[in-house]
Amino acid sequence: MSVIYILLTISIVVAVLFFILFILSVRSGQFDDTYTPSVRMLFEDEVVKEDPSVKKSTIKNREE
Repeated sequence: MSVIYILLTISIVVAVLFFILFILSVRSGQFDDTYTPSVRMLFEDEVVKEDPSVKKSTIKNREE
């Protein structure tokens, strides 16, 4: 039974250590994406379908 307590203690210590290291690496900016913003302009934008009723109403409002 005492082996279970030892294993639980070791596993909790290792889990806390990995969690602390993960938080430190996130704060230092290790996981920041610096590549995608530089090539974003090369990707095609999605085509936005315009609603014809909206277009007509804006023209009518300009005429009045």
